[in-house]
Parts: sequence; C-alpha cells; structure tokens
Amino acid sequence: MAEPYVRKLSTILLDAVTDKDPLVQEQVCGALCALGDAQPAEALRACEEYLWQHEKLAHPYRTMILRAMETVVSGHISELDKDVARAVIFLASSEMTRAKELVCDWQQAASNVLVAVGKRFIGKVMEEVLSKFQPGALPHYYVVQTLANLAASNVFGMVPFLTSILSTMLPMLGMAKHDTMRVAFCCALQRFSESTLEYLANLDQAPDPTVRKDTFASDIFSAYDVLFNHWMQSREAKLRLAVVEALGPMSHLLPSEKLEEQLPKLLPGVVALYRKHAEAFHVSKSLGQILEAAVGVGSRTLEAQLDLLLAALHAQICVPVESSSPLVVSNQKEVLRCFTVLACCAPDRLLAFLLPKLDASNERTRVGTLQVLRHVINSAAPQMEVKKPFILSSMRLPLLDTNTKVKRAVVQVISAMAHHGYLEQPGGEAMVEYIVQQCALPPESEPRKLAPDSEDLPEDGVRAISISTLYLVSTTVDRMSDVLWPYLLEFLTPTRFTGALTHLCRSLVHLAQKKQEVGADAFLIQYDGNVSLPSPYAITTRLLTVSSHPYLGDGRGAASLRLLNVLHRNIHPLLGQRWATTIPLLLEHLDEHTEETLSQKEWEEKLLAFLRDTLTVVSDNTWTCQLSLEMSKQLPCYNGIAQEKNFLYKCIGTTLGAASSKEVVRKQLQELLETARHQEEAEREGLACCFGICAISHLDDVLAQLEDFMRSDVFRKSTGIFNIFKDRNENEVEKLKGTLILCYGHVAARAPRELVLAKVESDILRNIFQYFSTKDPALKLCLVQSVCMASQAICSSAQANSFHFSRKAELVAQMMEFIKAEPPDSLRTPIRKKAMLACTYMASLEPALEEHVQADLIHSCLHSVLPVLPEPEGEDDHQESLYLDTMRALEGLLTGLLRRNMTPQGLQIMVEHLSPWIKSPRGHERVRALSLSACLLRYFLEHLHVSALVPFHNLGLLIGLFSPRCADLWPATRQEAVSCVYALLYLQLGYEGFSRDYRDDVAERLLTLKEGLVHPDSAILFHTCNSIAQIIAKRLPPEQLISLLLTMFEGLGDPDRNCSRAATVMVNCLLKERGNMLQEKVPEIVSVLRSKLQETREEYILQAAQHSVHLLASQHCAAVVTSLLGSPLPFDSHTCTLWRALAVEPSLTTQVLGLLLEKLSKDVPFKETRAFLLSSSPGRVATLLPLAATCALCEVMSAPASGPAVLELYPQLFAALLLRISCTVGVALPRNLQAKERKGVGSAVAPRSLEPCSSAADALQAMLLRGGNEDVVQRMELEGGWQLLRTSAGHEEGVTRLASAMAKFAGPRLPLVMKALVCTQSSVYEIQRVTSTSFLAELLNSNVVNDLMLLESLLDNLAARQKDTCASVRRLVLRGLANVASGSPDKVRAHGPQLLTAVIGGLDDRDDPHSLVALEAMVGLARLLDLVEPQDLHPVLLHVAIRIRPFFDSEKMELRSASIHLFGHLNKACQGRCEDVFLEQVVGGLVPLLLHLRDPQGPVTSACRFALRMCGPNLQCDELAAALQKHLQEGRGLHFGEFLNTTCKLLMHHFPELLGRLVSTGLFYFKSSWEDIRAAAPMLTGFLVLHVEPELRPQVDLEQLTAALQLLLKDPAPLVRMKAAETLGRLVKFA
Repeated sequence: MAEPYVRKLSTILLDAVTDKDPLVQEQVCGALCALGDAQPAEALRACEEYLWQHEKLAHPYRTMILRAMETVVSGHISELDKDVARAVIFLASSEMTRAKELVCDWQQAASNVLVAVGKRFIGKVMEEVLSKFQPGALPHYYVVQTLANLAASNVFGMVPFLTSILSTMLPMLGMAKHDTMRVAFCCALQRFSESTLEYLANLDQAPDPTVRKDTFASDIFSAYDVLFNHWMQSREAKLRLAVVEALGPMSHLLPSEKLEEQLPKLLPGVVALYRKHAEAFHVSKSLGQILEAAVGVGSRTLEAQLDLLLAALHAQICVPVESSSPLVVSNQKEVLRCFTVLACCAPDRLLAFLLPKLDASNERTRVGTLQVLRHVINSAAPQMEVKKPFILSSMRLPLLDTNTKVKRAVVQVISAMAHHGYLEQPGGEAMVEYIVQQCALPPESEPRKLAPDSEDLPEDGVRAISISTLYLVSTTVDRMSDVLWPYLLEFLTPTRFTGALTHLCRSLVHLAQKKQEVGADAFLIQYDGNVSLPSPYAITTRLLTVSSHPYLGDGRGAASLRLLNVLHRNIHPLLGQRWATTIPLLLEHLDEHTEETLSQKEWEEKLLAFLRDTLTVVSDNTWTCQLSLEMSKQLPCYNGIAQEKNFLYKCIGTTLGAASSKEVVRKQLQELLETARHQEEAEREGLACCFGICAISHLDDVLAQLEDFMRSDVFRKSTGIFNIFKDRNENEVEKLKGTLILCYGHVAARAPRELVLAKVESDILRNIFQYFSTKDPALKLCLVQSVCMASQAICSSAQANSFHFSRKAELVAQMMEFIKAEPPDSLRTPIRKKAMLACTYMASLEPALEEHVQADLIHSCLHSVLPVLPEPEGEDDHQESLYLDTMRALEGLLTGLLRRNMTPQGLQIMVEHLSPWIKSPRGHERVRALSLSACLLRYFLEHLHVSALVPFHNLGLLIGLFSPRCADLWPATRQEAVSCVYALLYLQLGYEGFSRDYRDDVAERLLTLKEGLVHPDSAILFHTCNSIAQIIAKRLPPEQLISLLLTMFEGLGDPDRNCSRAATVMVNCLLKERGNMLQEKVPEIVSVLRSKLQETREEYILQAAQHSVHLLASQHCAAVVTSLLGSPLPFDSHTCTLWRALAVEPSLTTQVLGLLLEKLSKDVPFKETRAFLLSSSPGRVATLLPLAATCALCEVMSAPASGPAVLELYPQLFAALLLRISCTVGVALPRNLQAKERKGVGSAVAPRSLEPCSSAADALQAMLLRGGNEDVVQRMELEGGWQLLRTSAGHEEGVTRLASAMAKFAGPRLPLVMKALVCTQSSVYEIQRVTSTSFLAELLNSNVVNDLMLLESLLDNLAARQKDTCASVRRLVLRGLANVASGSPDKVRAHGPQLLTAVIGGLDDRDDPHSLVALEAMVGLARLLDLVEPQDLHPVLLHVAIRIRPFFDSEKMELRSASIHLFGHLNKACQGRCEDVFLEQVVGGLVPLLLHLRDPQGPVTSACRFALRMCGPNLQCDELAAALQKHLQEGRGLHFGEFLNTTCKLLMHHFPELLGRLVSTGLFYFKSSWEDIRAAAPMLTGFLVLHVEPELRPQVDLEQLTAALQLLLKDPAPLVRMKAAETLGRLVKFA
C-alpha cells in the first residue's frame, strides 16, 4: 500500500504544479519535499516517472519539480541507494541535455540535481556526464557547466578526473565557435584550476597525495594558448571577462619557463582589457594573481613591463569610487594588492613613478597617488624604510593643495607616516603643522547632504579626520611623543589655529602626562633651546582668555583649563598645589552646566577670581607686570572677537590691580587708552571695565590718568600740533569721549564705596557734566549709563542717607531731557531705561524733588514708554527684552516716588497719572497702565504701615475705575484688573486693622477667578464679573457703596462694550447684594439707570418686560398661556424670553406646566397625508397645538427657576415627553413651517429647532435638567443617546440608554415614572408600546428596581406582553426578562422556571422570519444560565444545544456569535460533569468551533475562543483543557497554525478514536462559503493526520479525503489551494 499511495499523492501534487499562483506553486513544491523527507526514494521515483510520462510539460513546471528533487537529494543523499541515484542521474542528465538550445532555469535546475548527487555518487555522475562529453563532439553547454560546478563542490572527488577531462576538452576548444560555449569552457578551466590549487594546498587531506602541479602543466598551457591567443581577442565582452577570470588561477599552474616566456605578452594583453571594460574588478583580480605567480617564480622579465603596469594600475586607482557600486570598491582593493606586489619587488621604480604625479593638475590623479602611497607605506614597510627622506620631501606640494579630497588623502598619508617613523625625520614638523591646520578649519554648521554617487566631501570631513588623526598619533604612537612635545605648544597662541585649540590641548595634556611619568626633567620645557615656544605668560593669557567662552570649539574651556593645570610647573613653580584645588572646581562647574544654562557673568567672575588667586599665590610684582604686558600685547589678536577681547580687558584690569608698581600701572593704562579701538562699542565697554577693576586697588592713579588723558592733545581741536592723534576726526573724538565717560562710570561703580563718595561730585561727575550738550546718541547713552552707575554707587554706600547730592535736580532735569528727546512710538536704545534707573536712584537721595518736578518726571516717563508700539510677535527678541527692561525701570521709578508718600492721597496721585492710560482706546497702553497700577498697589500693600484706624476714603473711586476692566478685550488687562481689585480689598482690610499676613477667604476667591480670565467665552467672562462684584459687595464699607455705584454708572458709557456690559453686571449684583442699604439713594439710582437705558436696548430692558408678564400671569394664567401659544411658530427671541419669565415663581410655574400638558394631549400628535401614497415624501405631518405646547414646555423648563414645579409634575412630564418623542420620529413639519425652519437654520442667531422630534427631545432634556437630573442628561450626551432618540433606526437604543441613565442617577423617580408608562402599554400607537417596553425592559438591568420593590410588578407587566402582535415588543420582553441576570442576579433562582420557560420559548418563535426574537432568546439565555438552579437547567440542556446547533453556520454574524457564545455557557453550566448525551454535542461542536476561529467576523472568533475554553473541562482531559485556556485567552494574539497543531496533537494523543469523526466533520467545511474557513478545514485535517498513529488509518476514508483535497487544489482562492497542497504532503503518513 505504501508505495502506490505515495505515488498517488505525489501525482496529485505534481499535477498541481501548474497552478498559476506562485505561492501555491511554492507550497506544492514544499509538499513534494515533505513527501521526500518521509519517503525520499519513493518521492524521487514518482517525480522521475512523472517527468518521463509528461514529456510535453512546459519547462517552467519541470524546473520546479527538478528543484524539489534537488532539495530532497541534498537533504537525504546518505539515504539513497545506487538504483535511485542512477535513475535520478539519468533523468537529470536527460532533462539537462534534452533541448539543444539554452533554457537556463530548466537546464540549471537539472545540472544542480547532478551536482547534488555528485557529492556522494561522484563516479556515477561522472560516468553519465562523461558519456555526453565525448571526444570529437562539442558537448552541451550545461555539461561543461556541470563539470565546473562539480569541481567546485567536490574538490577531492573531481581532481582525479581532471587529467582525462582536460585531455578530452582541449580538442573541443578549437571546435567551440559560439561565445556562450567558450564562456562555459573558460568557467570550467577557472574552476578546474582553483580546485587543483586547493587540492595541492591540502595534500595532507587528499585521497591521492601523489598528485603534483606538473601533472596539469602541459594541458593547462595548451588551454592557455587557446584562451589567450584566440578567445581573448573576441569582440564579446562577456567572453573576454571569462577568459581573464580563468587566466588568473591558470597562471599558477603554468610551467615556470612558459610563464616567464608568456609574461611579455600576457601582461600587456590583460592590461589592455582595462580599456575595453568599464567593470574592471575581474581584470584587476586576475592581474594580481598573475603578478603573484610571476613574483613566485622569480620572473626576470617583469621589470620590463613595470611602466606599462604602473600606468594602467594608477589609472584604475584614480577612478572615482561610487559607494553604490560594490564592484568598483572591490576593484580598488585588488589594484592596491597589485601595487603591494610591485612595491615588494621594485620599490625604486614604484616611487619614481608615483612621486612626480603628486604635482599633477588633475585632482583624481593626486588623490589616487596619495592613496597608493599610503597603502605601500603600510603594506611594504621594510622596502620603504630607506626611502623615508625621499618620500617626505615629495610631500611639500601636496601640503599646499587646497582641494578638499586631496587634503583628506594627505591627512591619511601623514597618519600612515606617523605609525612608521617618518615624522621623526627632518621635515616631519611640516606634516604635524599641516594636521593642526586642518584641525583648525571651521566646522560647517549644517553639513551638506551629498548624493550617494557624489565624490565631494564636506570640509568638516577633512577637519574630523584630522582631529582624529592628531589625537590617535598623540596617544597611541609612542615614538611620536618626542616629536610632538613640546612642539605642539607653538600652535597654542597664533589665532589662526584657534579652531584646533581644544584638540591641541587634549593632545598636549596626554603628552605632558606621559612626560611626567618619565620624569620631572623630561617634562620641564627648556625655553633656551626652543626660542619659538610661547612664554609661560603667553600660554597663561591665551588659555585663560579662550576659557571665557568654554563651550565654543568643542569645549575648549575645559580643555584649556586642564592643560593649564598640567603645565603648572612650567607656568610658575608655586602654582601646583593651589591649581590642583581651584581648577577642578572650575571644571566641575562646567560639567554641571551646558551652553544654554551657564551664566556668562558668573563664569567670568569665577575666572577672574581664579586669576586674582593665582596672582596672590605668586606674589611677584615682576611676574605680575610681565603677565599684564603679555595680556596687552595679545589684545590685537582678538580684534573682531568682541566678547573674548572684552574679557581680556577685565583680566588686564585684574592683573594691574594686583601690581604694586604705580608707574607700570599708569603707563599701561595710558597705552590702553591710546591703542584702543574707540569706534567699537564693545571695546569701549571692555576698556571701561578694565579701568573700573583697576580702580578697586588704584583709585587715585586711575582718576589721575583719566584726568591727564582728558587734558591731552586728543581733545584739542587744533590740527597744527603734530602728535599721534592729529589725524583723528571729530567723530573719533566723540567716541573717545564716550570711552572716557564710561571709564568714569565703571570707576564709580567698582571703586571702594568709602572712597567714592568723596570723589563722585568733585572728580567724576564734574568731568562728565561738560559733555551733556552732545547730540550724539552713542555719547548720550554713555552719559546716561555713567550717571546711572554713579547714582547707584552713591545709593549703595553706607553713608548714602547723610549724603547731600547738590547737583541732583540738575541731573534729573538732564535725564528728563534725554527721555523727552526719544521717539514716543519706538524703542531702539536703552537710553530711556538707563535714564529712569538713574532717576530712581537719585529720587531716594536728598534733597527731595519738588512736586511739579516729580509730576513732570512721571508724565514724561509715561508718555515716553506706554505709547511704544509692540513688536510683532516672534520678530525681534532683542526689542522685546529691551522693552521689558524699560518697563521694569519705569516700575522702579514709580514705586520709588510712591515710597516717599505712602498715603491714600499719594496712591491717588499715582493712579490719576495712570487713569487716562487705563481708559485708552489702545489695548497695549491699557494693559501696560494696569500692569503698573497693579505693581504700585502691591508695593503700597507690602509696605503699608497703619498707625491709627483711618478710613481708606478713595476705595470706592479706585475699585470703580479698575473693576469694569475685568472684562477688557485683552486677557492680560483683565488679569491685571483683578490683581488691582485684590490689592485694594487687602488695603481696606489693612486700614481696618488686620495684620499684613491675614488672609481673607472672600478676597482670596479673586485669585481663583483670575485664572479663568485668560481665554473665557463671554458667558464665563460676565459670570466672573458677577462673582467679582459679589466679593466686592461683601467687603466694601457702606459709606463707599454710593461712590462705587456712581463711578460704575459712568462706566456704562465706556467705549469698550465689554467693559460697559461688565459695569451693568456688577451694578445689578451690587444692587441685589447690598440694595437694602440704598433706601435713600434709590431715586438717584433709578434716575441714572433710566437715563442709561434710554441710550441702548440691553438686557435690563427685557428684564422689565419679563417682570410685567410675570405679574399678569399671576392673575390670568390660562389666558396668558393661550395667548402665548397663539404666537407664530417658531417663537421669536422675545416670545421665548417671556415664556421663561413665567418660571420665576414655583406656584405659577406649576400652573403653566399643567396647562401645557393638557394642550399636549388634547390633539393627535400627527395627521396622515395623501402625499406618501403618491410619492416618497414623509407621510405624517405634525399638528400645531401639541407642537407649540412642546416648544413652550421647553422654554419654560429651560429657566432655572422652574425646578420646583418640574419636580412636582416630574412623572407626568417625563412620560408625556418620552412618548411625544416616540410618536414624532420621522414626522415632518407642516409645509408653511418648513420654509421658516430652513430660514432659521441659515440665520446668524438660530432659534431652537422646530423639527417635531428634536423639539420634544430638547424639552425632555430641559425637564431633566430642571428636575435635578443633570447626570442623566450628561450621560445621554456622552453616549449619543439624544441623537439616537431622534432617528428611526436608533430610537430603541436611545430609549434603552435613557432608561439606564435614569436607573443609575434618578432611582427615586422611577416608581411614579413606571406607573405613568405602564398606563401607556395598551396605546394604539405601536411605536409608543415599543418605547415603553424598551424603557421598562432596561430598568430590569439595574438593581434599583429590586431596591424599590418594583421587580415583581415589572416581571408581571412584561410577561403580559409576550403575546403582543408586534415582534419588536416580544423581543424587548425577552431582553427585559434576561436583564434580571445583571440587575437582580440574586432573584434569578426564585424566578428561574418562569424565566427559562419564557426565554426558551423565544427560540421557537414562528412569527419572526428574521430570527431576531430567537437571537434575543439566545443572548438572554446565555446571561441567565450561570444563575439558575442546576435542577431547572439540566432538563433543557440537550434541547437547547440541539436547537442552537444550526445557527453555528448561519449567514448572519449575530446569530453565529450568539449561538456559539450560548454553547460555551451551556458547557460552563455543566462544570465538567456533563452526561454522555450532551458530551456528544460537545464533540460534535469541536470542529465547527475550531474552524470558526478563522471566521471573518471578530465577534464570532471571540465567541469561539470562549466556547472552546468552556468545552475543555467537559472533554475530561486536563492537558487539552490547559492548552485551550493558554492559547485562547481574551486579548491574547492567536497564532492559528500553532494553536491548531497543539490541539490536534492532544486530541490524537488522548482521543485517537475521534479521528474519523473529526475528519469527516471537517470535510463538510471544505465547501464553506468563507475562504479562511475553507483554508482552515484542510489545515485541521493535516494536523490531525500529522499527529495520529499510522495504525489508525482505517478510521479515515482516504479515497474520499484525497478526492476532496484534490478538488480543493482547484479552489479559486490561492490560500485554500496552498493549505490543500500542504495537507496532501502530510497524508504520506498513511502510506
């Protein structure tokens, strides 16, 4: 049986090879291989017979079969017997040579079979192949190809045959006329030569160790003659390449004398191919092999070919390397290998050829030459040893090359030289300098993005490789230490090497540490013998200066400080111990920060402190003076680098301050003044800092030097005196004055305070005053800045209080002039800021300013700063920063002036100055004025001292000014206004005697309200204003109320509409909260209000109308309601307002709602029209009276005051409106109202929807809100329930969600609501019965009905509707009964029989063609099963299981899902103790459940997971149950194939007797309408077969199964065909 059945399976699969889908073909081949794995011999014989029997089978399919055979042979070569091998060999040979023309895929596959068999049966394969490789006849192309591949795959087996093969092949070479055949012979000769060389290299492992190279020499030479002398001349490029590939390994087998003889022709011949082939890799590889062979035999003729070879190879190395072409990269490697061979045998000739080319004009030539030079330096070091000076001298020109790629190549050559001792030779220093120069190149901020084939290298590439080279050479090449130390120090000070500074420092640190390890003497620098080295002073100055910006240049600050630390002994012998402590602290500070977080000012202070400490430790005036001279000497180096030069000036000032020689100090200060670049603002500032720092120690000398300089010829206008300043023009003199003034300012700011006071007016300000007449803006700024610094110095002095500033008024007036001269609408210089700061400092000094001067000062400053137009956002950060600083200066000035009059009157004066700006029509002016006001109020509050309980008499006026601005259009203004009110309330508390730290809960609420004013809508905004007014009302003294109101009434006319409205809100709130106190003032208030109301129609006008309607309705409620109902629909805004007015008083509202409910039920909800009989337009039209009553109900109940009345009529309103919604779903408006509705939708202010159902839903929402059930409304809104209620399709779900929300949030209301709804269940309107049943059914889903003792009555009511004529009602009844399981699970057992009977009866509902009632019954039963008594359940288990089984394969997803889910619950109810009869149902359901895991619908697959997990325990197999639990957990991804494999394995292990039943059940699904299930069915069968014991084969009808699978191989779905093929491969088990 086995053999015929394997043949049959193989034949079926082989027939399927012709499938059009590539994936199916691949699976068929895989199945064939699977058969081959089980029965390799039979599978191979079947394939062999099939190919013999189907000679007309197209070659692509024959190819696939042959590939499958190759796979089987390769995997089972050791199991094949000779007969099978012989048959396969014969077939493959026949297939390979059947077609004379080339069919590559087919013949290659056949050849591969022969090669695979040849790994073991080499003799038989060779016997067959050689039979087709006969002398005198040209063999088939793939015969030769097979011989070549056999040589490569079985070296030891093939080489013994090579002698006879070569003897047969050689005559054939002359017979080969076609290039394709010649290529095959070349390939064979290449492989034969390579195999021979490998054989000879491993003779110790070879079967015949007597084989010698000479054995093949003559034959190889004969072949060489044909290939080289004839075929290499071919025009076919492919043949030429094949020839040259073969010549490489063949050259090693040629006789020595023949190779020597042929070299003069061979080498030029191969080199000539470079010109004919773009892809030169194979030529270069062969050339390298030939050169190695020539050198190996000691060729004497090679020298004659050197020029030719060098020229050709050099041309190849100059070809640009494209990263996208791996062959070009490989070619370069082979060419360099050739150069290595030549360098070893002819170094002089090589260098003589290479070095002159370094001067070539072509860039690629220079780069290529350098590349070769680097390679030979590395690979032929012994031969290059004596050539070092020659090579070094030849590098002079490349060092001058500016080309980026050449630079990169030069750096790489220098790196190679460093490793091989070149740089120790004379001329090596130039190489080191070149590397440093490249390290100093500027890095590109954004490196260019280069195309993949681009040769260009960014400059940064050269820099990066140079940096890497410098560090590696310094740290890893020991012999370079003496070359680089201390030579690298020479590059520290020249500014052209600044870019390399960080990397120089790192290398020098490493070198210095190595020298220290050797010994102290080796480390100390001998300056006598190295005159070009920088002095210790120069090194210190340079490293300290560049450290001022420590993160530039890859972190040069840290690198410079580390180098300083290492060099301490060379700087000064006393510094070692101190620097060992101080420098690590500086480095630690840098580590703790980044470039963004580091404070530049703080860092510079730390460096200057480090310098002062260093000078203190040295304590040598000569050393200090020498250092200061070096610092001055380096100043010009930093021209153009303002920040570093500025810091160097500070260092000079610090150093001069430590010098004890006054002459040196005076002389250097004079030189600094004479040589400074006064035209540059930064330099003027730096020089001034230098003088200020120096003045700390030498105040008199500094002032004297400045005085001398002022009297010098510099400032004389005469041009007749010849001196160094004679060519300065007037502008330069102005700049010099600016420098001088700044110097005086910095001297005043930094000099000791106890010395400054005596000299500030006499020596400093006296000299500054003479320049105030200037018009130069830069000089003005210098003057203001210096005055500011001098004033600050006076204020900060301990004797400031006793100091009488005699020229104060004059200085303040001058500052005011400067402020007034600035343009009012723009801010470009800090003059205003500095001038106001100076005035602030001076204001605190004696004598005090006169009142009119103070007022003029405030007026001038406000008019200079507040109108400045704001910069567009994000345009100029500098301008924004300058403005903020200026505003802070203004705040400081105003608070300084307020400080001198800390009384309510003083505060009032300040606010009066700001009042016009607070009311300005320009927003930016208002926000600035309010910001200043808030600042002043905060200051006043913080510094409030009340010695006696005095009234804050102007509180009302101030609050009236600020509070309406809480509604300003600008958010910032609103917040500042709240801050002002907040401060004023606390000021009042302070005047009432409360302590400063007292916190008032009412006033604190303002802070919470302030946060909501950033981006509020108008409703929130005015609600917040009302809240603010309430807070004010609670804390305002009674006597201040009328002044506040009168001020706010004036605010009603505010041009800002928002502020005007805020005033009305606040007035109303104040009247409501505090009106009882205004009895005497009422006439006045009413008069003011009336005059204001006549000017505009605002909300308060309608308030009066509302009050009138309220009075009228109190007497004539029915008439008012009837009249209002007669208003045209839709109601306009005034009518709606009037309706809402009726909700003010609860008793009145109850009457109104009762009347409206009567009107609602008085008429039918809709009328049928004839239109629906004639067209598709809606057939129901709403009646007007119920529609108007619904709209009126909505308006009344939308008023918050209607709440008590709504609660009183809650159940009636709820039931009426819910049923109103149900009977208006799909009902249209009358024609005359439809146009109005459309017009309303398009209007700017849309009224409430007039659509009947929407209006009813709106009314129900309003009723729930007023009834205190906001949670119900919100839940419905979140769940989309309101929208569902309005649609025919979603109405039922909307009612369900409403009932759920009511049960959760409105439980106490339900008894009366239920009573009202039960009365409607006999309604003539079917939709109303559905609505009420849906609502009541959902109530049972909540435990609230049990808590309210409504369960029994609800169940009875629903049970009574089981026979309703409407299927939807019957369905909803079943849902309600099942809801008891979740709502009152503890009651299910008590009502179990009743519930089960009702629900199971739903399974047999015959009047439901769509099975929706049955679906509800299955869903409900699944919910109840876990809760009923077992004795109630067991009698019906079998009936239910049988009844639901047909639904497993229903076309409707819902029925499939529900039935399978219920089946799972039935299994769960058995709890592993099911009866045999039910166990049959479980077993019968296994296959459908497993296959429906591939169901296209997610709910069905989820139900299958659950059902299978529940079935597990009932199968009484723990291992299987555990596997089902593990794989089918919810939420876990399922690998279906793995799961099915595991399940089938366990089923066949524990229940092998089920095989036949499972397979036959699975056959049913072979015809499933779902593709995935059709594919899963054969998978299931395949896994069952895979894991069953072969002796159980009788359980399976193999004929039927095979036929079914064979039929599936023709299925339209490729996936199904793939799985069928896979399963067929597994059926070999039954063979």
